[in-house]
Amino acid sequence: MQSCPANVTICNGTSCLQPVDNFNYILSITLSTVITTLLALVMFSLGCSVEFQKFWGHIRHPWGIVVGFLCQFGIMPLAGFVLSLAFDILPIQAVVVLIMGCCPGGTSSNILTYWLDGDMDLSLSMTTCSTLLALGMMPLCLFVYTKKWVDSSAIIIPYDSIGISLATLVVPVAVGMFVNYKWPEKAKKILKVGSILGGILIVLVAVIGGVLYKGSWTIDPKLWILGTIFPAIGYTVGFALAYTSNLTPSRCRTVSLETGMQNTQLCSTIVQLSFPPEQLGLIFTFPLIYSIFQLLIALILLTGYRIYLKTCGKKTEQENTDDSPYAVTNGGFNLDEKATK
Repeated sequence: MQSCPANVTICNGTSCLQPVDNFNYILSITLSTVITTLLALVMFSLGCSVEFQKFWGHIRHPWGIVVGFLCQFGIMPLAGFVLSLAFDILPIQAVVVLIMGCCPGGTSSNILTYWLDGDMDLSLSMTTCSTLLALGMMPLCLFVYTKKWVDSSAIIIPYDSIGISLATLVVPVAVGMFVNYKWPEKAKKILKVGSILGGILIVLVAVIGGVLYKGSWTIDPKLWILGTIFPAIGYTVGFALAYTSNLTPSRCRTVSLETGMQNTQLCSTIVQLSFPPEQLGLIFTFPLIYSIFQLLIALILLTGYRIYLKTCGKKTEQENTDDSPYAVTNGGFNLDEKATK
């Protein structure tokens, strides 16, 4: 008679019941705690590049925020719905794709916006507003788009996680803005260190998640393809809509990043809360796949932009000016005295 492994619960003598494997859950909690702490530090450093007057100006004159809102809660959920139908994936997988499309923008977009010479004031105001509006827009979008596959009431929206994301964004940025106001020279040094730390952070998150999450590489091939196409659609449509709205190139890049880079940690939390453990194997790693490819595409865009600057010279005058009194150019990698003024 074959004996059961030592770590199992034995039922009826020879029937072995393995204990629930909660490795992914424990890993997710650990990573979320570490990531939240590090992101708070990164957002504090990025806040050191923002002036309150310009940041508040985007709130008072929210055309750029409105364009981002249409992309975030209009284009992305619709794209998720169309992709799910086109690829004819399982209902539970379609729901996860839609959850991803309905999530607000992630803080990684703020880091990439800085590197791509985007409008940091607009980026941070868009992330703040989309996270706040997600409290109402996520349930609404999920109610509209998931009815074909599942009862939307079965999807649990973690309002506490959204609140934590908002606090992790707003409080450190506000402190950073204060430091920039009181000690501008120190703010430049903090910004330089924080931008590097942010780059290391988003790469580590993707690598650690890909290596440690069990089952990451055995997911349905259709979800691999969706995880590649979905963020690409977000980047492309976001830029196109911003361009047709007559936003400046720096703001077009900002809206593009805010649209394509979703809050994948929030999506993972919703998935864990809404589905039983036996179903998680089919869907749990889709947020990770999306996170990896949204980063890879963003790095390709960054590389292309840097090559463009080197081959075509410095940024044009249009990149550095705007008809709005609230425009800002952060200077990206050019962190010398002239670039940060």
